[in-house]
Amino acid sequence: MEGIVIKSTGSWYKVLTEEGQRIDCRLRGRIKLAGSKATNPLAVGDRVRLHAEEGGGVIEEILDRKNYIIRKATKLSRQTHIIAANIDQAVIIATLAYPRTSTGFIDRFLVTCEAYSIPAVIVFNKYDLIAGTSSRDKLDDLTKIYEAAGYRCLHTSATEGINLDLFSELLRHRISLLSGHSGVGKSALINAIEPGLNLKVQAVSKAHKKGKHTTTFAEMFHLSNQGAIIDTPGIKEFGLVDFEAWELCHYFPEMRNLFNQCRFDNCTHLNEPGCRVKEAVNAGEISISRYENYLNMLLGGETRKKS
Repeated sequence: MEGIVIKSTGSWYKVLTEEGQRIDCRLRGRIKLAGSKATNPLAVGDRVRLHAEEGGGVIEEILDRKNYIIRKATKLSRQTHIIAANIDQAVIIATLAYPRTSTGFIDRFLVTCEAYSIPAVIVFNKYDLIAGTSSRDKLDDLTKIYEAAGYRCLHTSATEGINLDLFSELLRHRISLLSGHSGVGKSALINAIEPGLNLKVQAVSKAHKKGKHTTTFAEMFHLSNQGAIIDTPGIKEFGLVDFEAWELCHYFPEMRNLFNQCRFDNCTHLNEPGCRVKEAVNAGEISISRYENYLNMLLGGETRKKS
């Protein structure tokens, strides 16, 4: 039989077969030793070939992926973690309320999406909590920055029902990865547009202003609008898998648009003369925050020099 992985616990996988069966499966041992640096050879969204046996099923083969999105397993680890496979778009849920999402986190997420050719959308949730505050101006500024870079931005509130129709339409007929910090309201947003799912929601800690993990394992849910979402456990940090230093700028669309306009073809936009990107930053054509986050990735050990 063939099917799609809809839940992963790390040792067992729930597979939805083409016939509509949901089968708890284990992974054939030889697949685990395929030489991949990934901590998980199989991810939600993977299409697999399996056979049923008493008490469950065995996954015999992982079929070719259309795409996948990946991050460093931990800050100090050289291993990677596949977040999801075969997705149509990645949606990062962010907030300027509690917990605040940094632009560094957002940009690392977007860079990874660019690297794996996955369209990305930014949803700023908890809009009701910043109305009439200085954070509202900050949100307007961020929206302009990311829309100028080519990303769609959406402002939502799960509790007040703000733009939920647009959020639902965003997910229609697509397989979407939803990601973000714990507490940004992923589960609340999903429940708001699909109440029947009744996903677990917890309040953000007032003392630490951080969310608690409500999603334990990555899982795919099918929606009544013919879309599907992959809900992931909240991510504290988004570590980049090492890129070559010269290629990092290609994953910033506003820098990529200036390709071949610098004096040197291998310009890293750091301190080289005749750099068109630095000129664009100084002229306000590229946001300073995006450029600073680029430098942090370039100089922070997340890229490697070409050997």
